[in-house]
Amino acid sequence: MMRIIFMGTSDFAVPALGAVLDAGHEVVAVYTQPPRAAGRGLGLKKSPVHLFAESKGLPVFTPASLRSEEEQARLKAFNADAAVVVAYGLILPKATLKVPRSGCFNIHASLLPRWRGAAPIQRAIMAGDAETGVAIMRIEEGLDTGAVCLAERTPIWPDETAGELHDRLAALGAGLMVKALGDLEKGSLACWPQHGEGVTYAAKIEAGETRIDWSRPAAEVQYQIQGLSPHPGAWFEIELASKRERIRALRATLAEGEGKPGTLLDGKLTIACGKGAVRVTQVQRAGKRPMGAEDFLRGAALRPGSVLD
Repeated sequence: MMRIIFMGTSDFAVPALGAVLDAGHEVVAVYTQPPRAAGRGLGLKKSPVHLFAESKGLPVFTPASLRSEEEQARLKAFNADAAVVVAYGLILPKATLKVPRSGCFNIHASLLPRWRGAAPIQRAIMAGDAETGVAIMRIEEGLDTGAVCLAERTPIWPDETAGELHDRLAALGAGLMVKALGDLEKGSLACWPQHGEGVTYAAKIEAGETRIDWSRPAAEVQYQIQGLSPHPGAWFEIELASKRERIRALRATLAEGEGKPGTLLDGKLTIACGKGAVRVTQVQRAGKRPMGAEDFLRGAALRPGSVLD
């Protein structure tokens, strides 16, 4: 059994925290981002990790920064063997990396050195990658440049969304982290430096990347739709009830057909692209639940030949 400081915020990190606990390790502290204003009332909302940790009776800390002497002193007082860092959202200062006896270890949702950075899951799908995976990395000062201790590959399924891949990789990473901690405890964990070839960066998704450009090849449009689903969502605009409305496309497959880019080709939401066509199978209107393409077409009164912007 090891004494572990766990640092994580998003729902991607929750399976890892659960797995570390189930493996019998002592989680002496959980660090997560402070509660944020959310919802219509802008009430403070705790992170998924915060809520899960509280349900397990674990001590939770939410500093806005780890750089102060007070925070460094508190971290040292936990006398931890290792820190597990998963989708935390704060950069760990150099001093923090030296606090746990055996170091700090991260679950990264890609096969490093491919897709270092903030959005590896979305970028892998948007790039049309056939496979991805998770890596357990010993954290150092650089951006996802640390030595890799364990890695596991998995295919990206043809119609898989970022949300679905996110959940698969979260579970895969949780199991891999438990194995890494077990090897670390036995003194058999071996890590290797990342090679310099094949480095790519998964930059944060910007708002300007989310609008669908139907003039692109159909495969690229499908990758964009699947890679941005469910959040932030790829979108297009149409005229509904005499006003412009933004529609999020959540699922799509490649389809047969051709025409002017953006043209609706049939009653199944098949849309012409610059080369080929895609069939959008699930959409979401603002403030509504996701719906199938045919239900959407009936409600929108769209007909073949209509043009989507």
